[in-house]
Amino acid sequence: MVAVAGILVIVAVIIVIDVPPLVRKKLKKELWIFSILLLFGTALSIAQALNIKIPNPLDWITAIYKPLSDMIETLLK
Repeated sequence: MVAVAGILVIVAVIIVIDVPPLVRKKLKKELWIFSILLLFGTALSIAQALNIKIPNPLDWITAIYKPLSDMIETLLK
């Protein structure tokens, strides 16, 4: 729980430092992208701090290309 609180404190500091210049310059698109990426990163960090299993993107790629790889392997034998 301390790790989650630490992550949230760091996220708050990042917001305090980075958001005001974006708002002053009226960079709405950049603020949206910043917010989405920060939210995504925060969620992943909290999930990792709570020892929740996060799926690895390589596992998905392997699952998609494994049948194709097996087929090519059988054709080349």
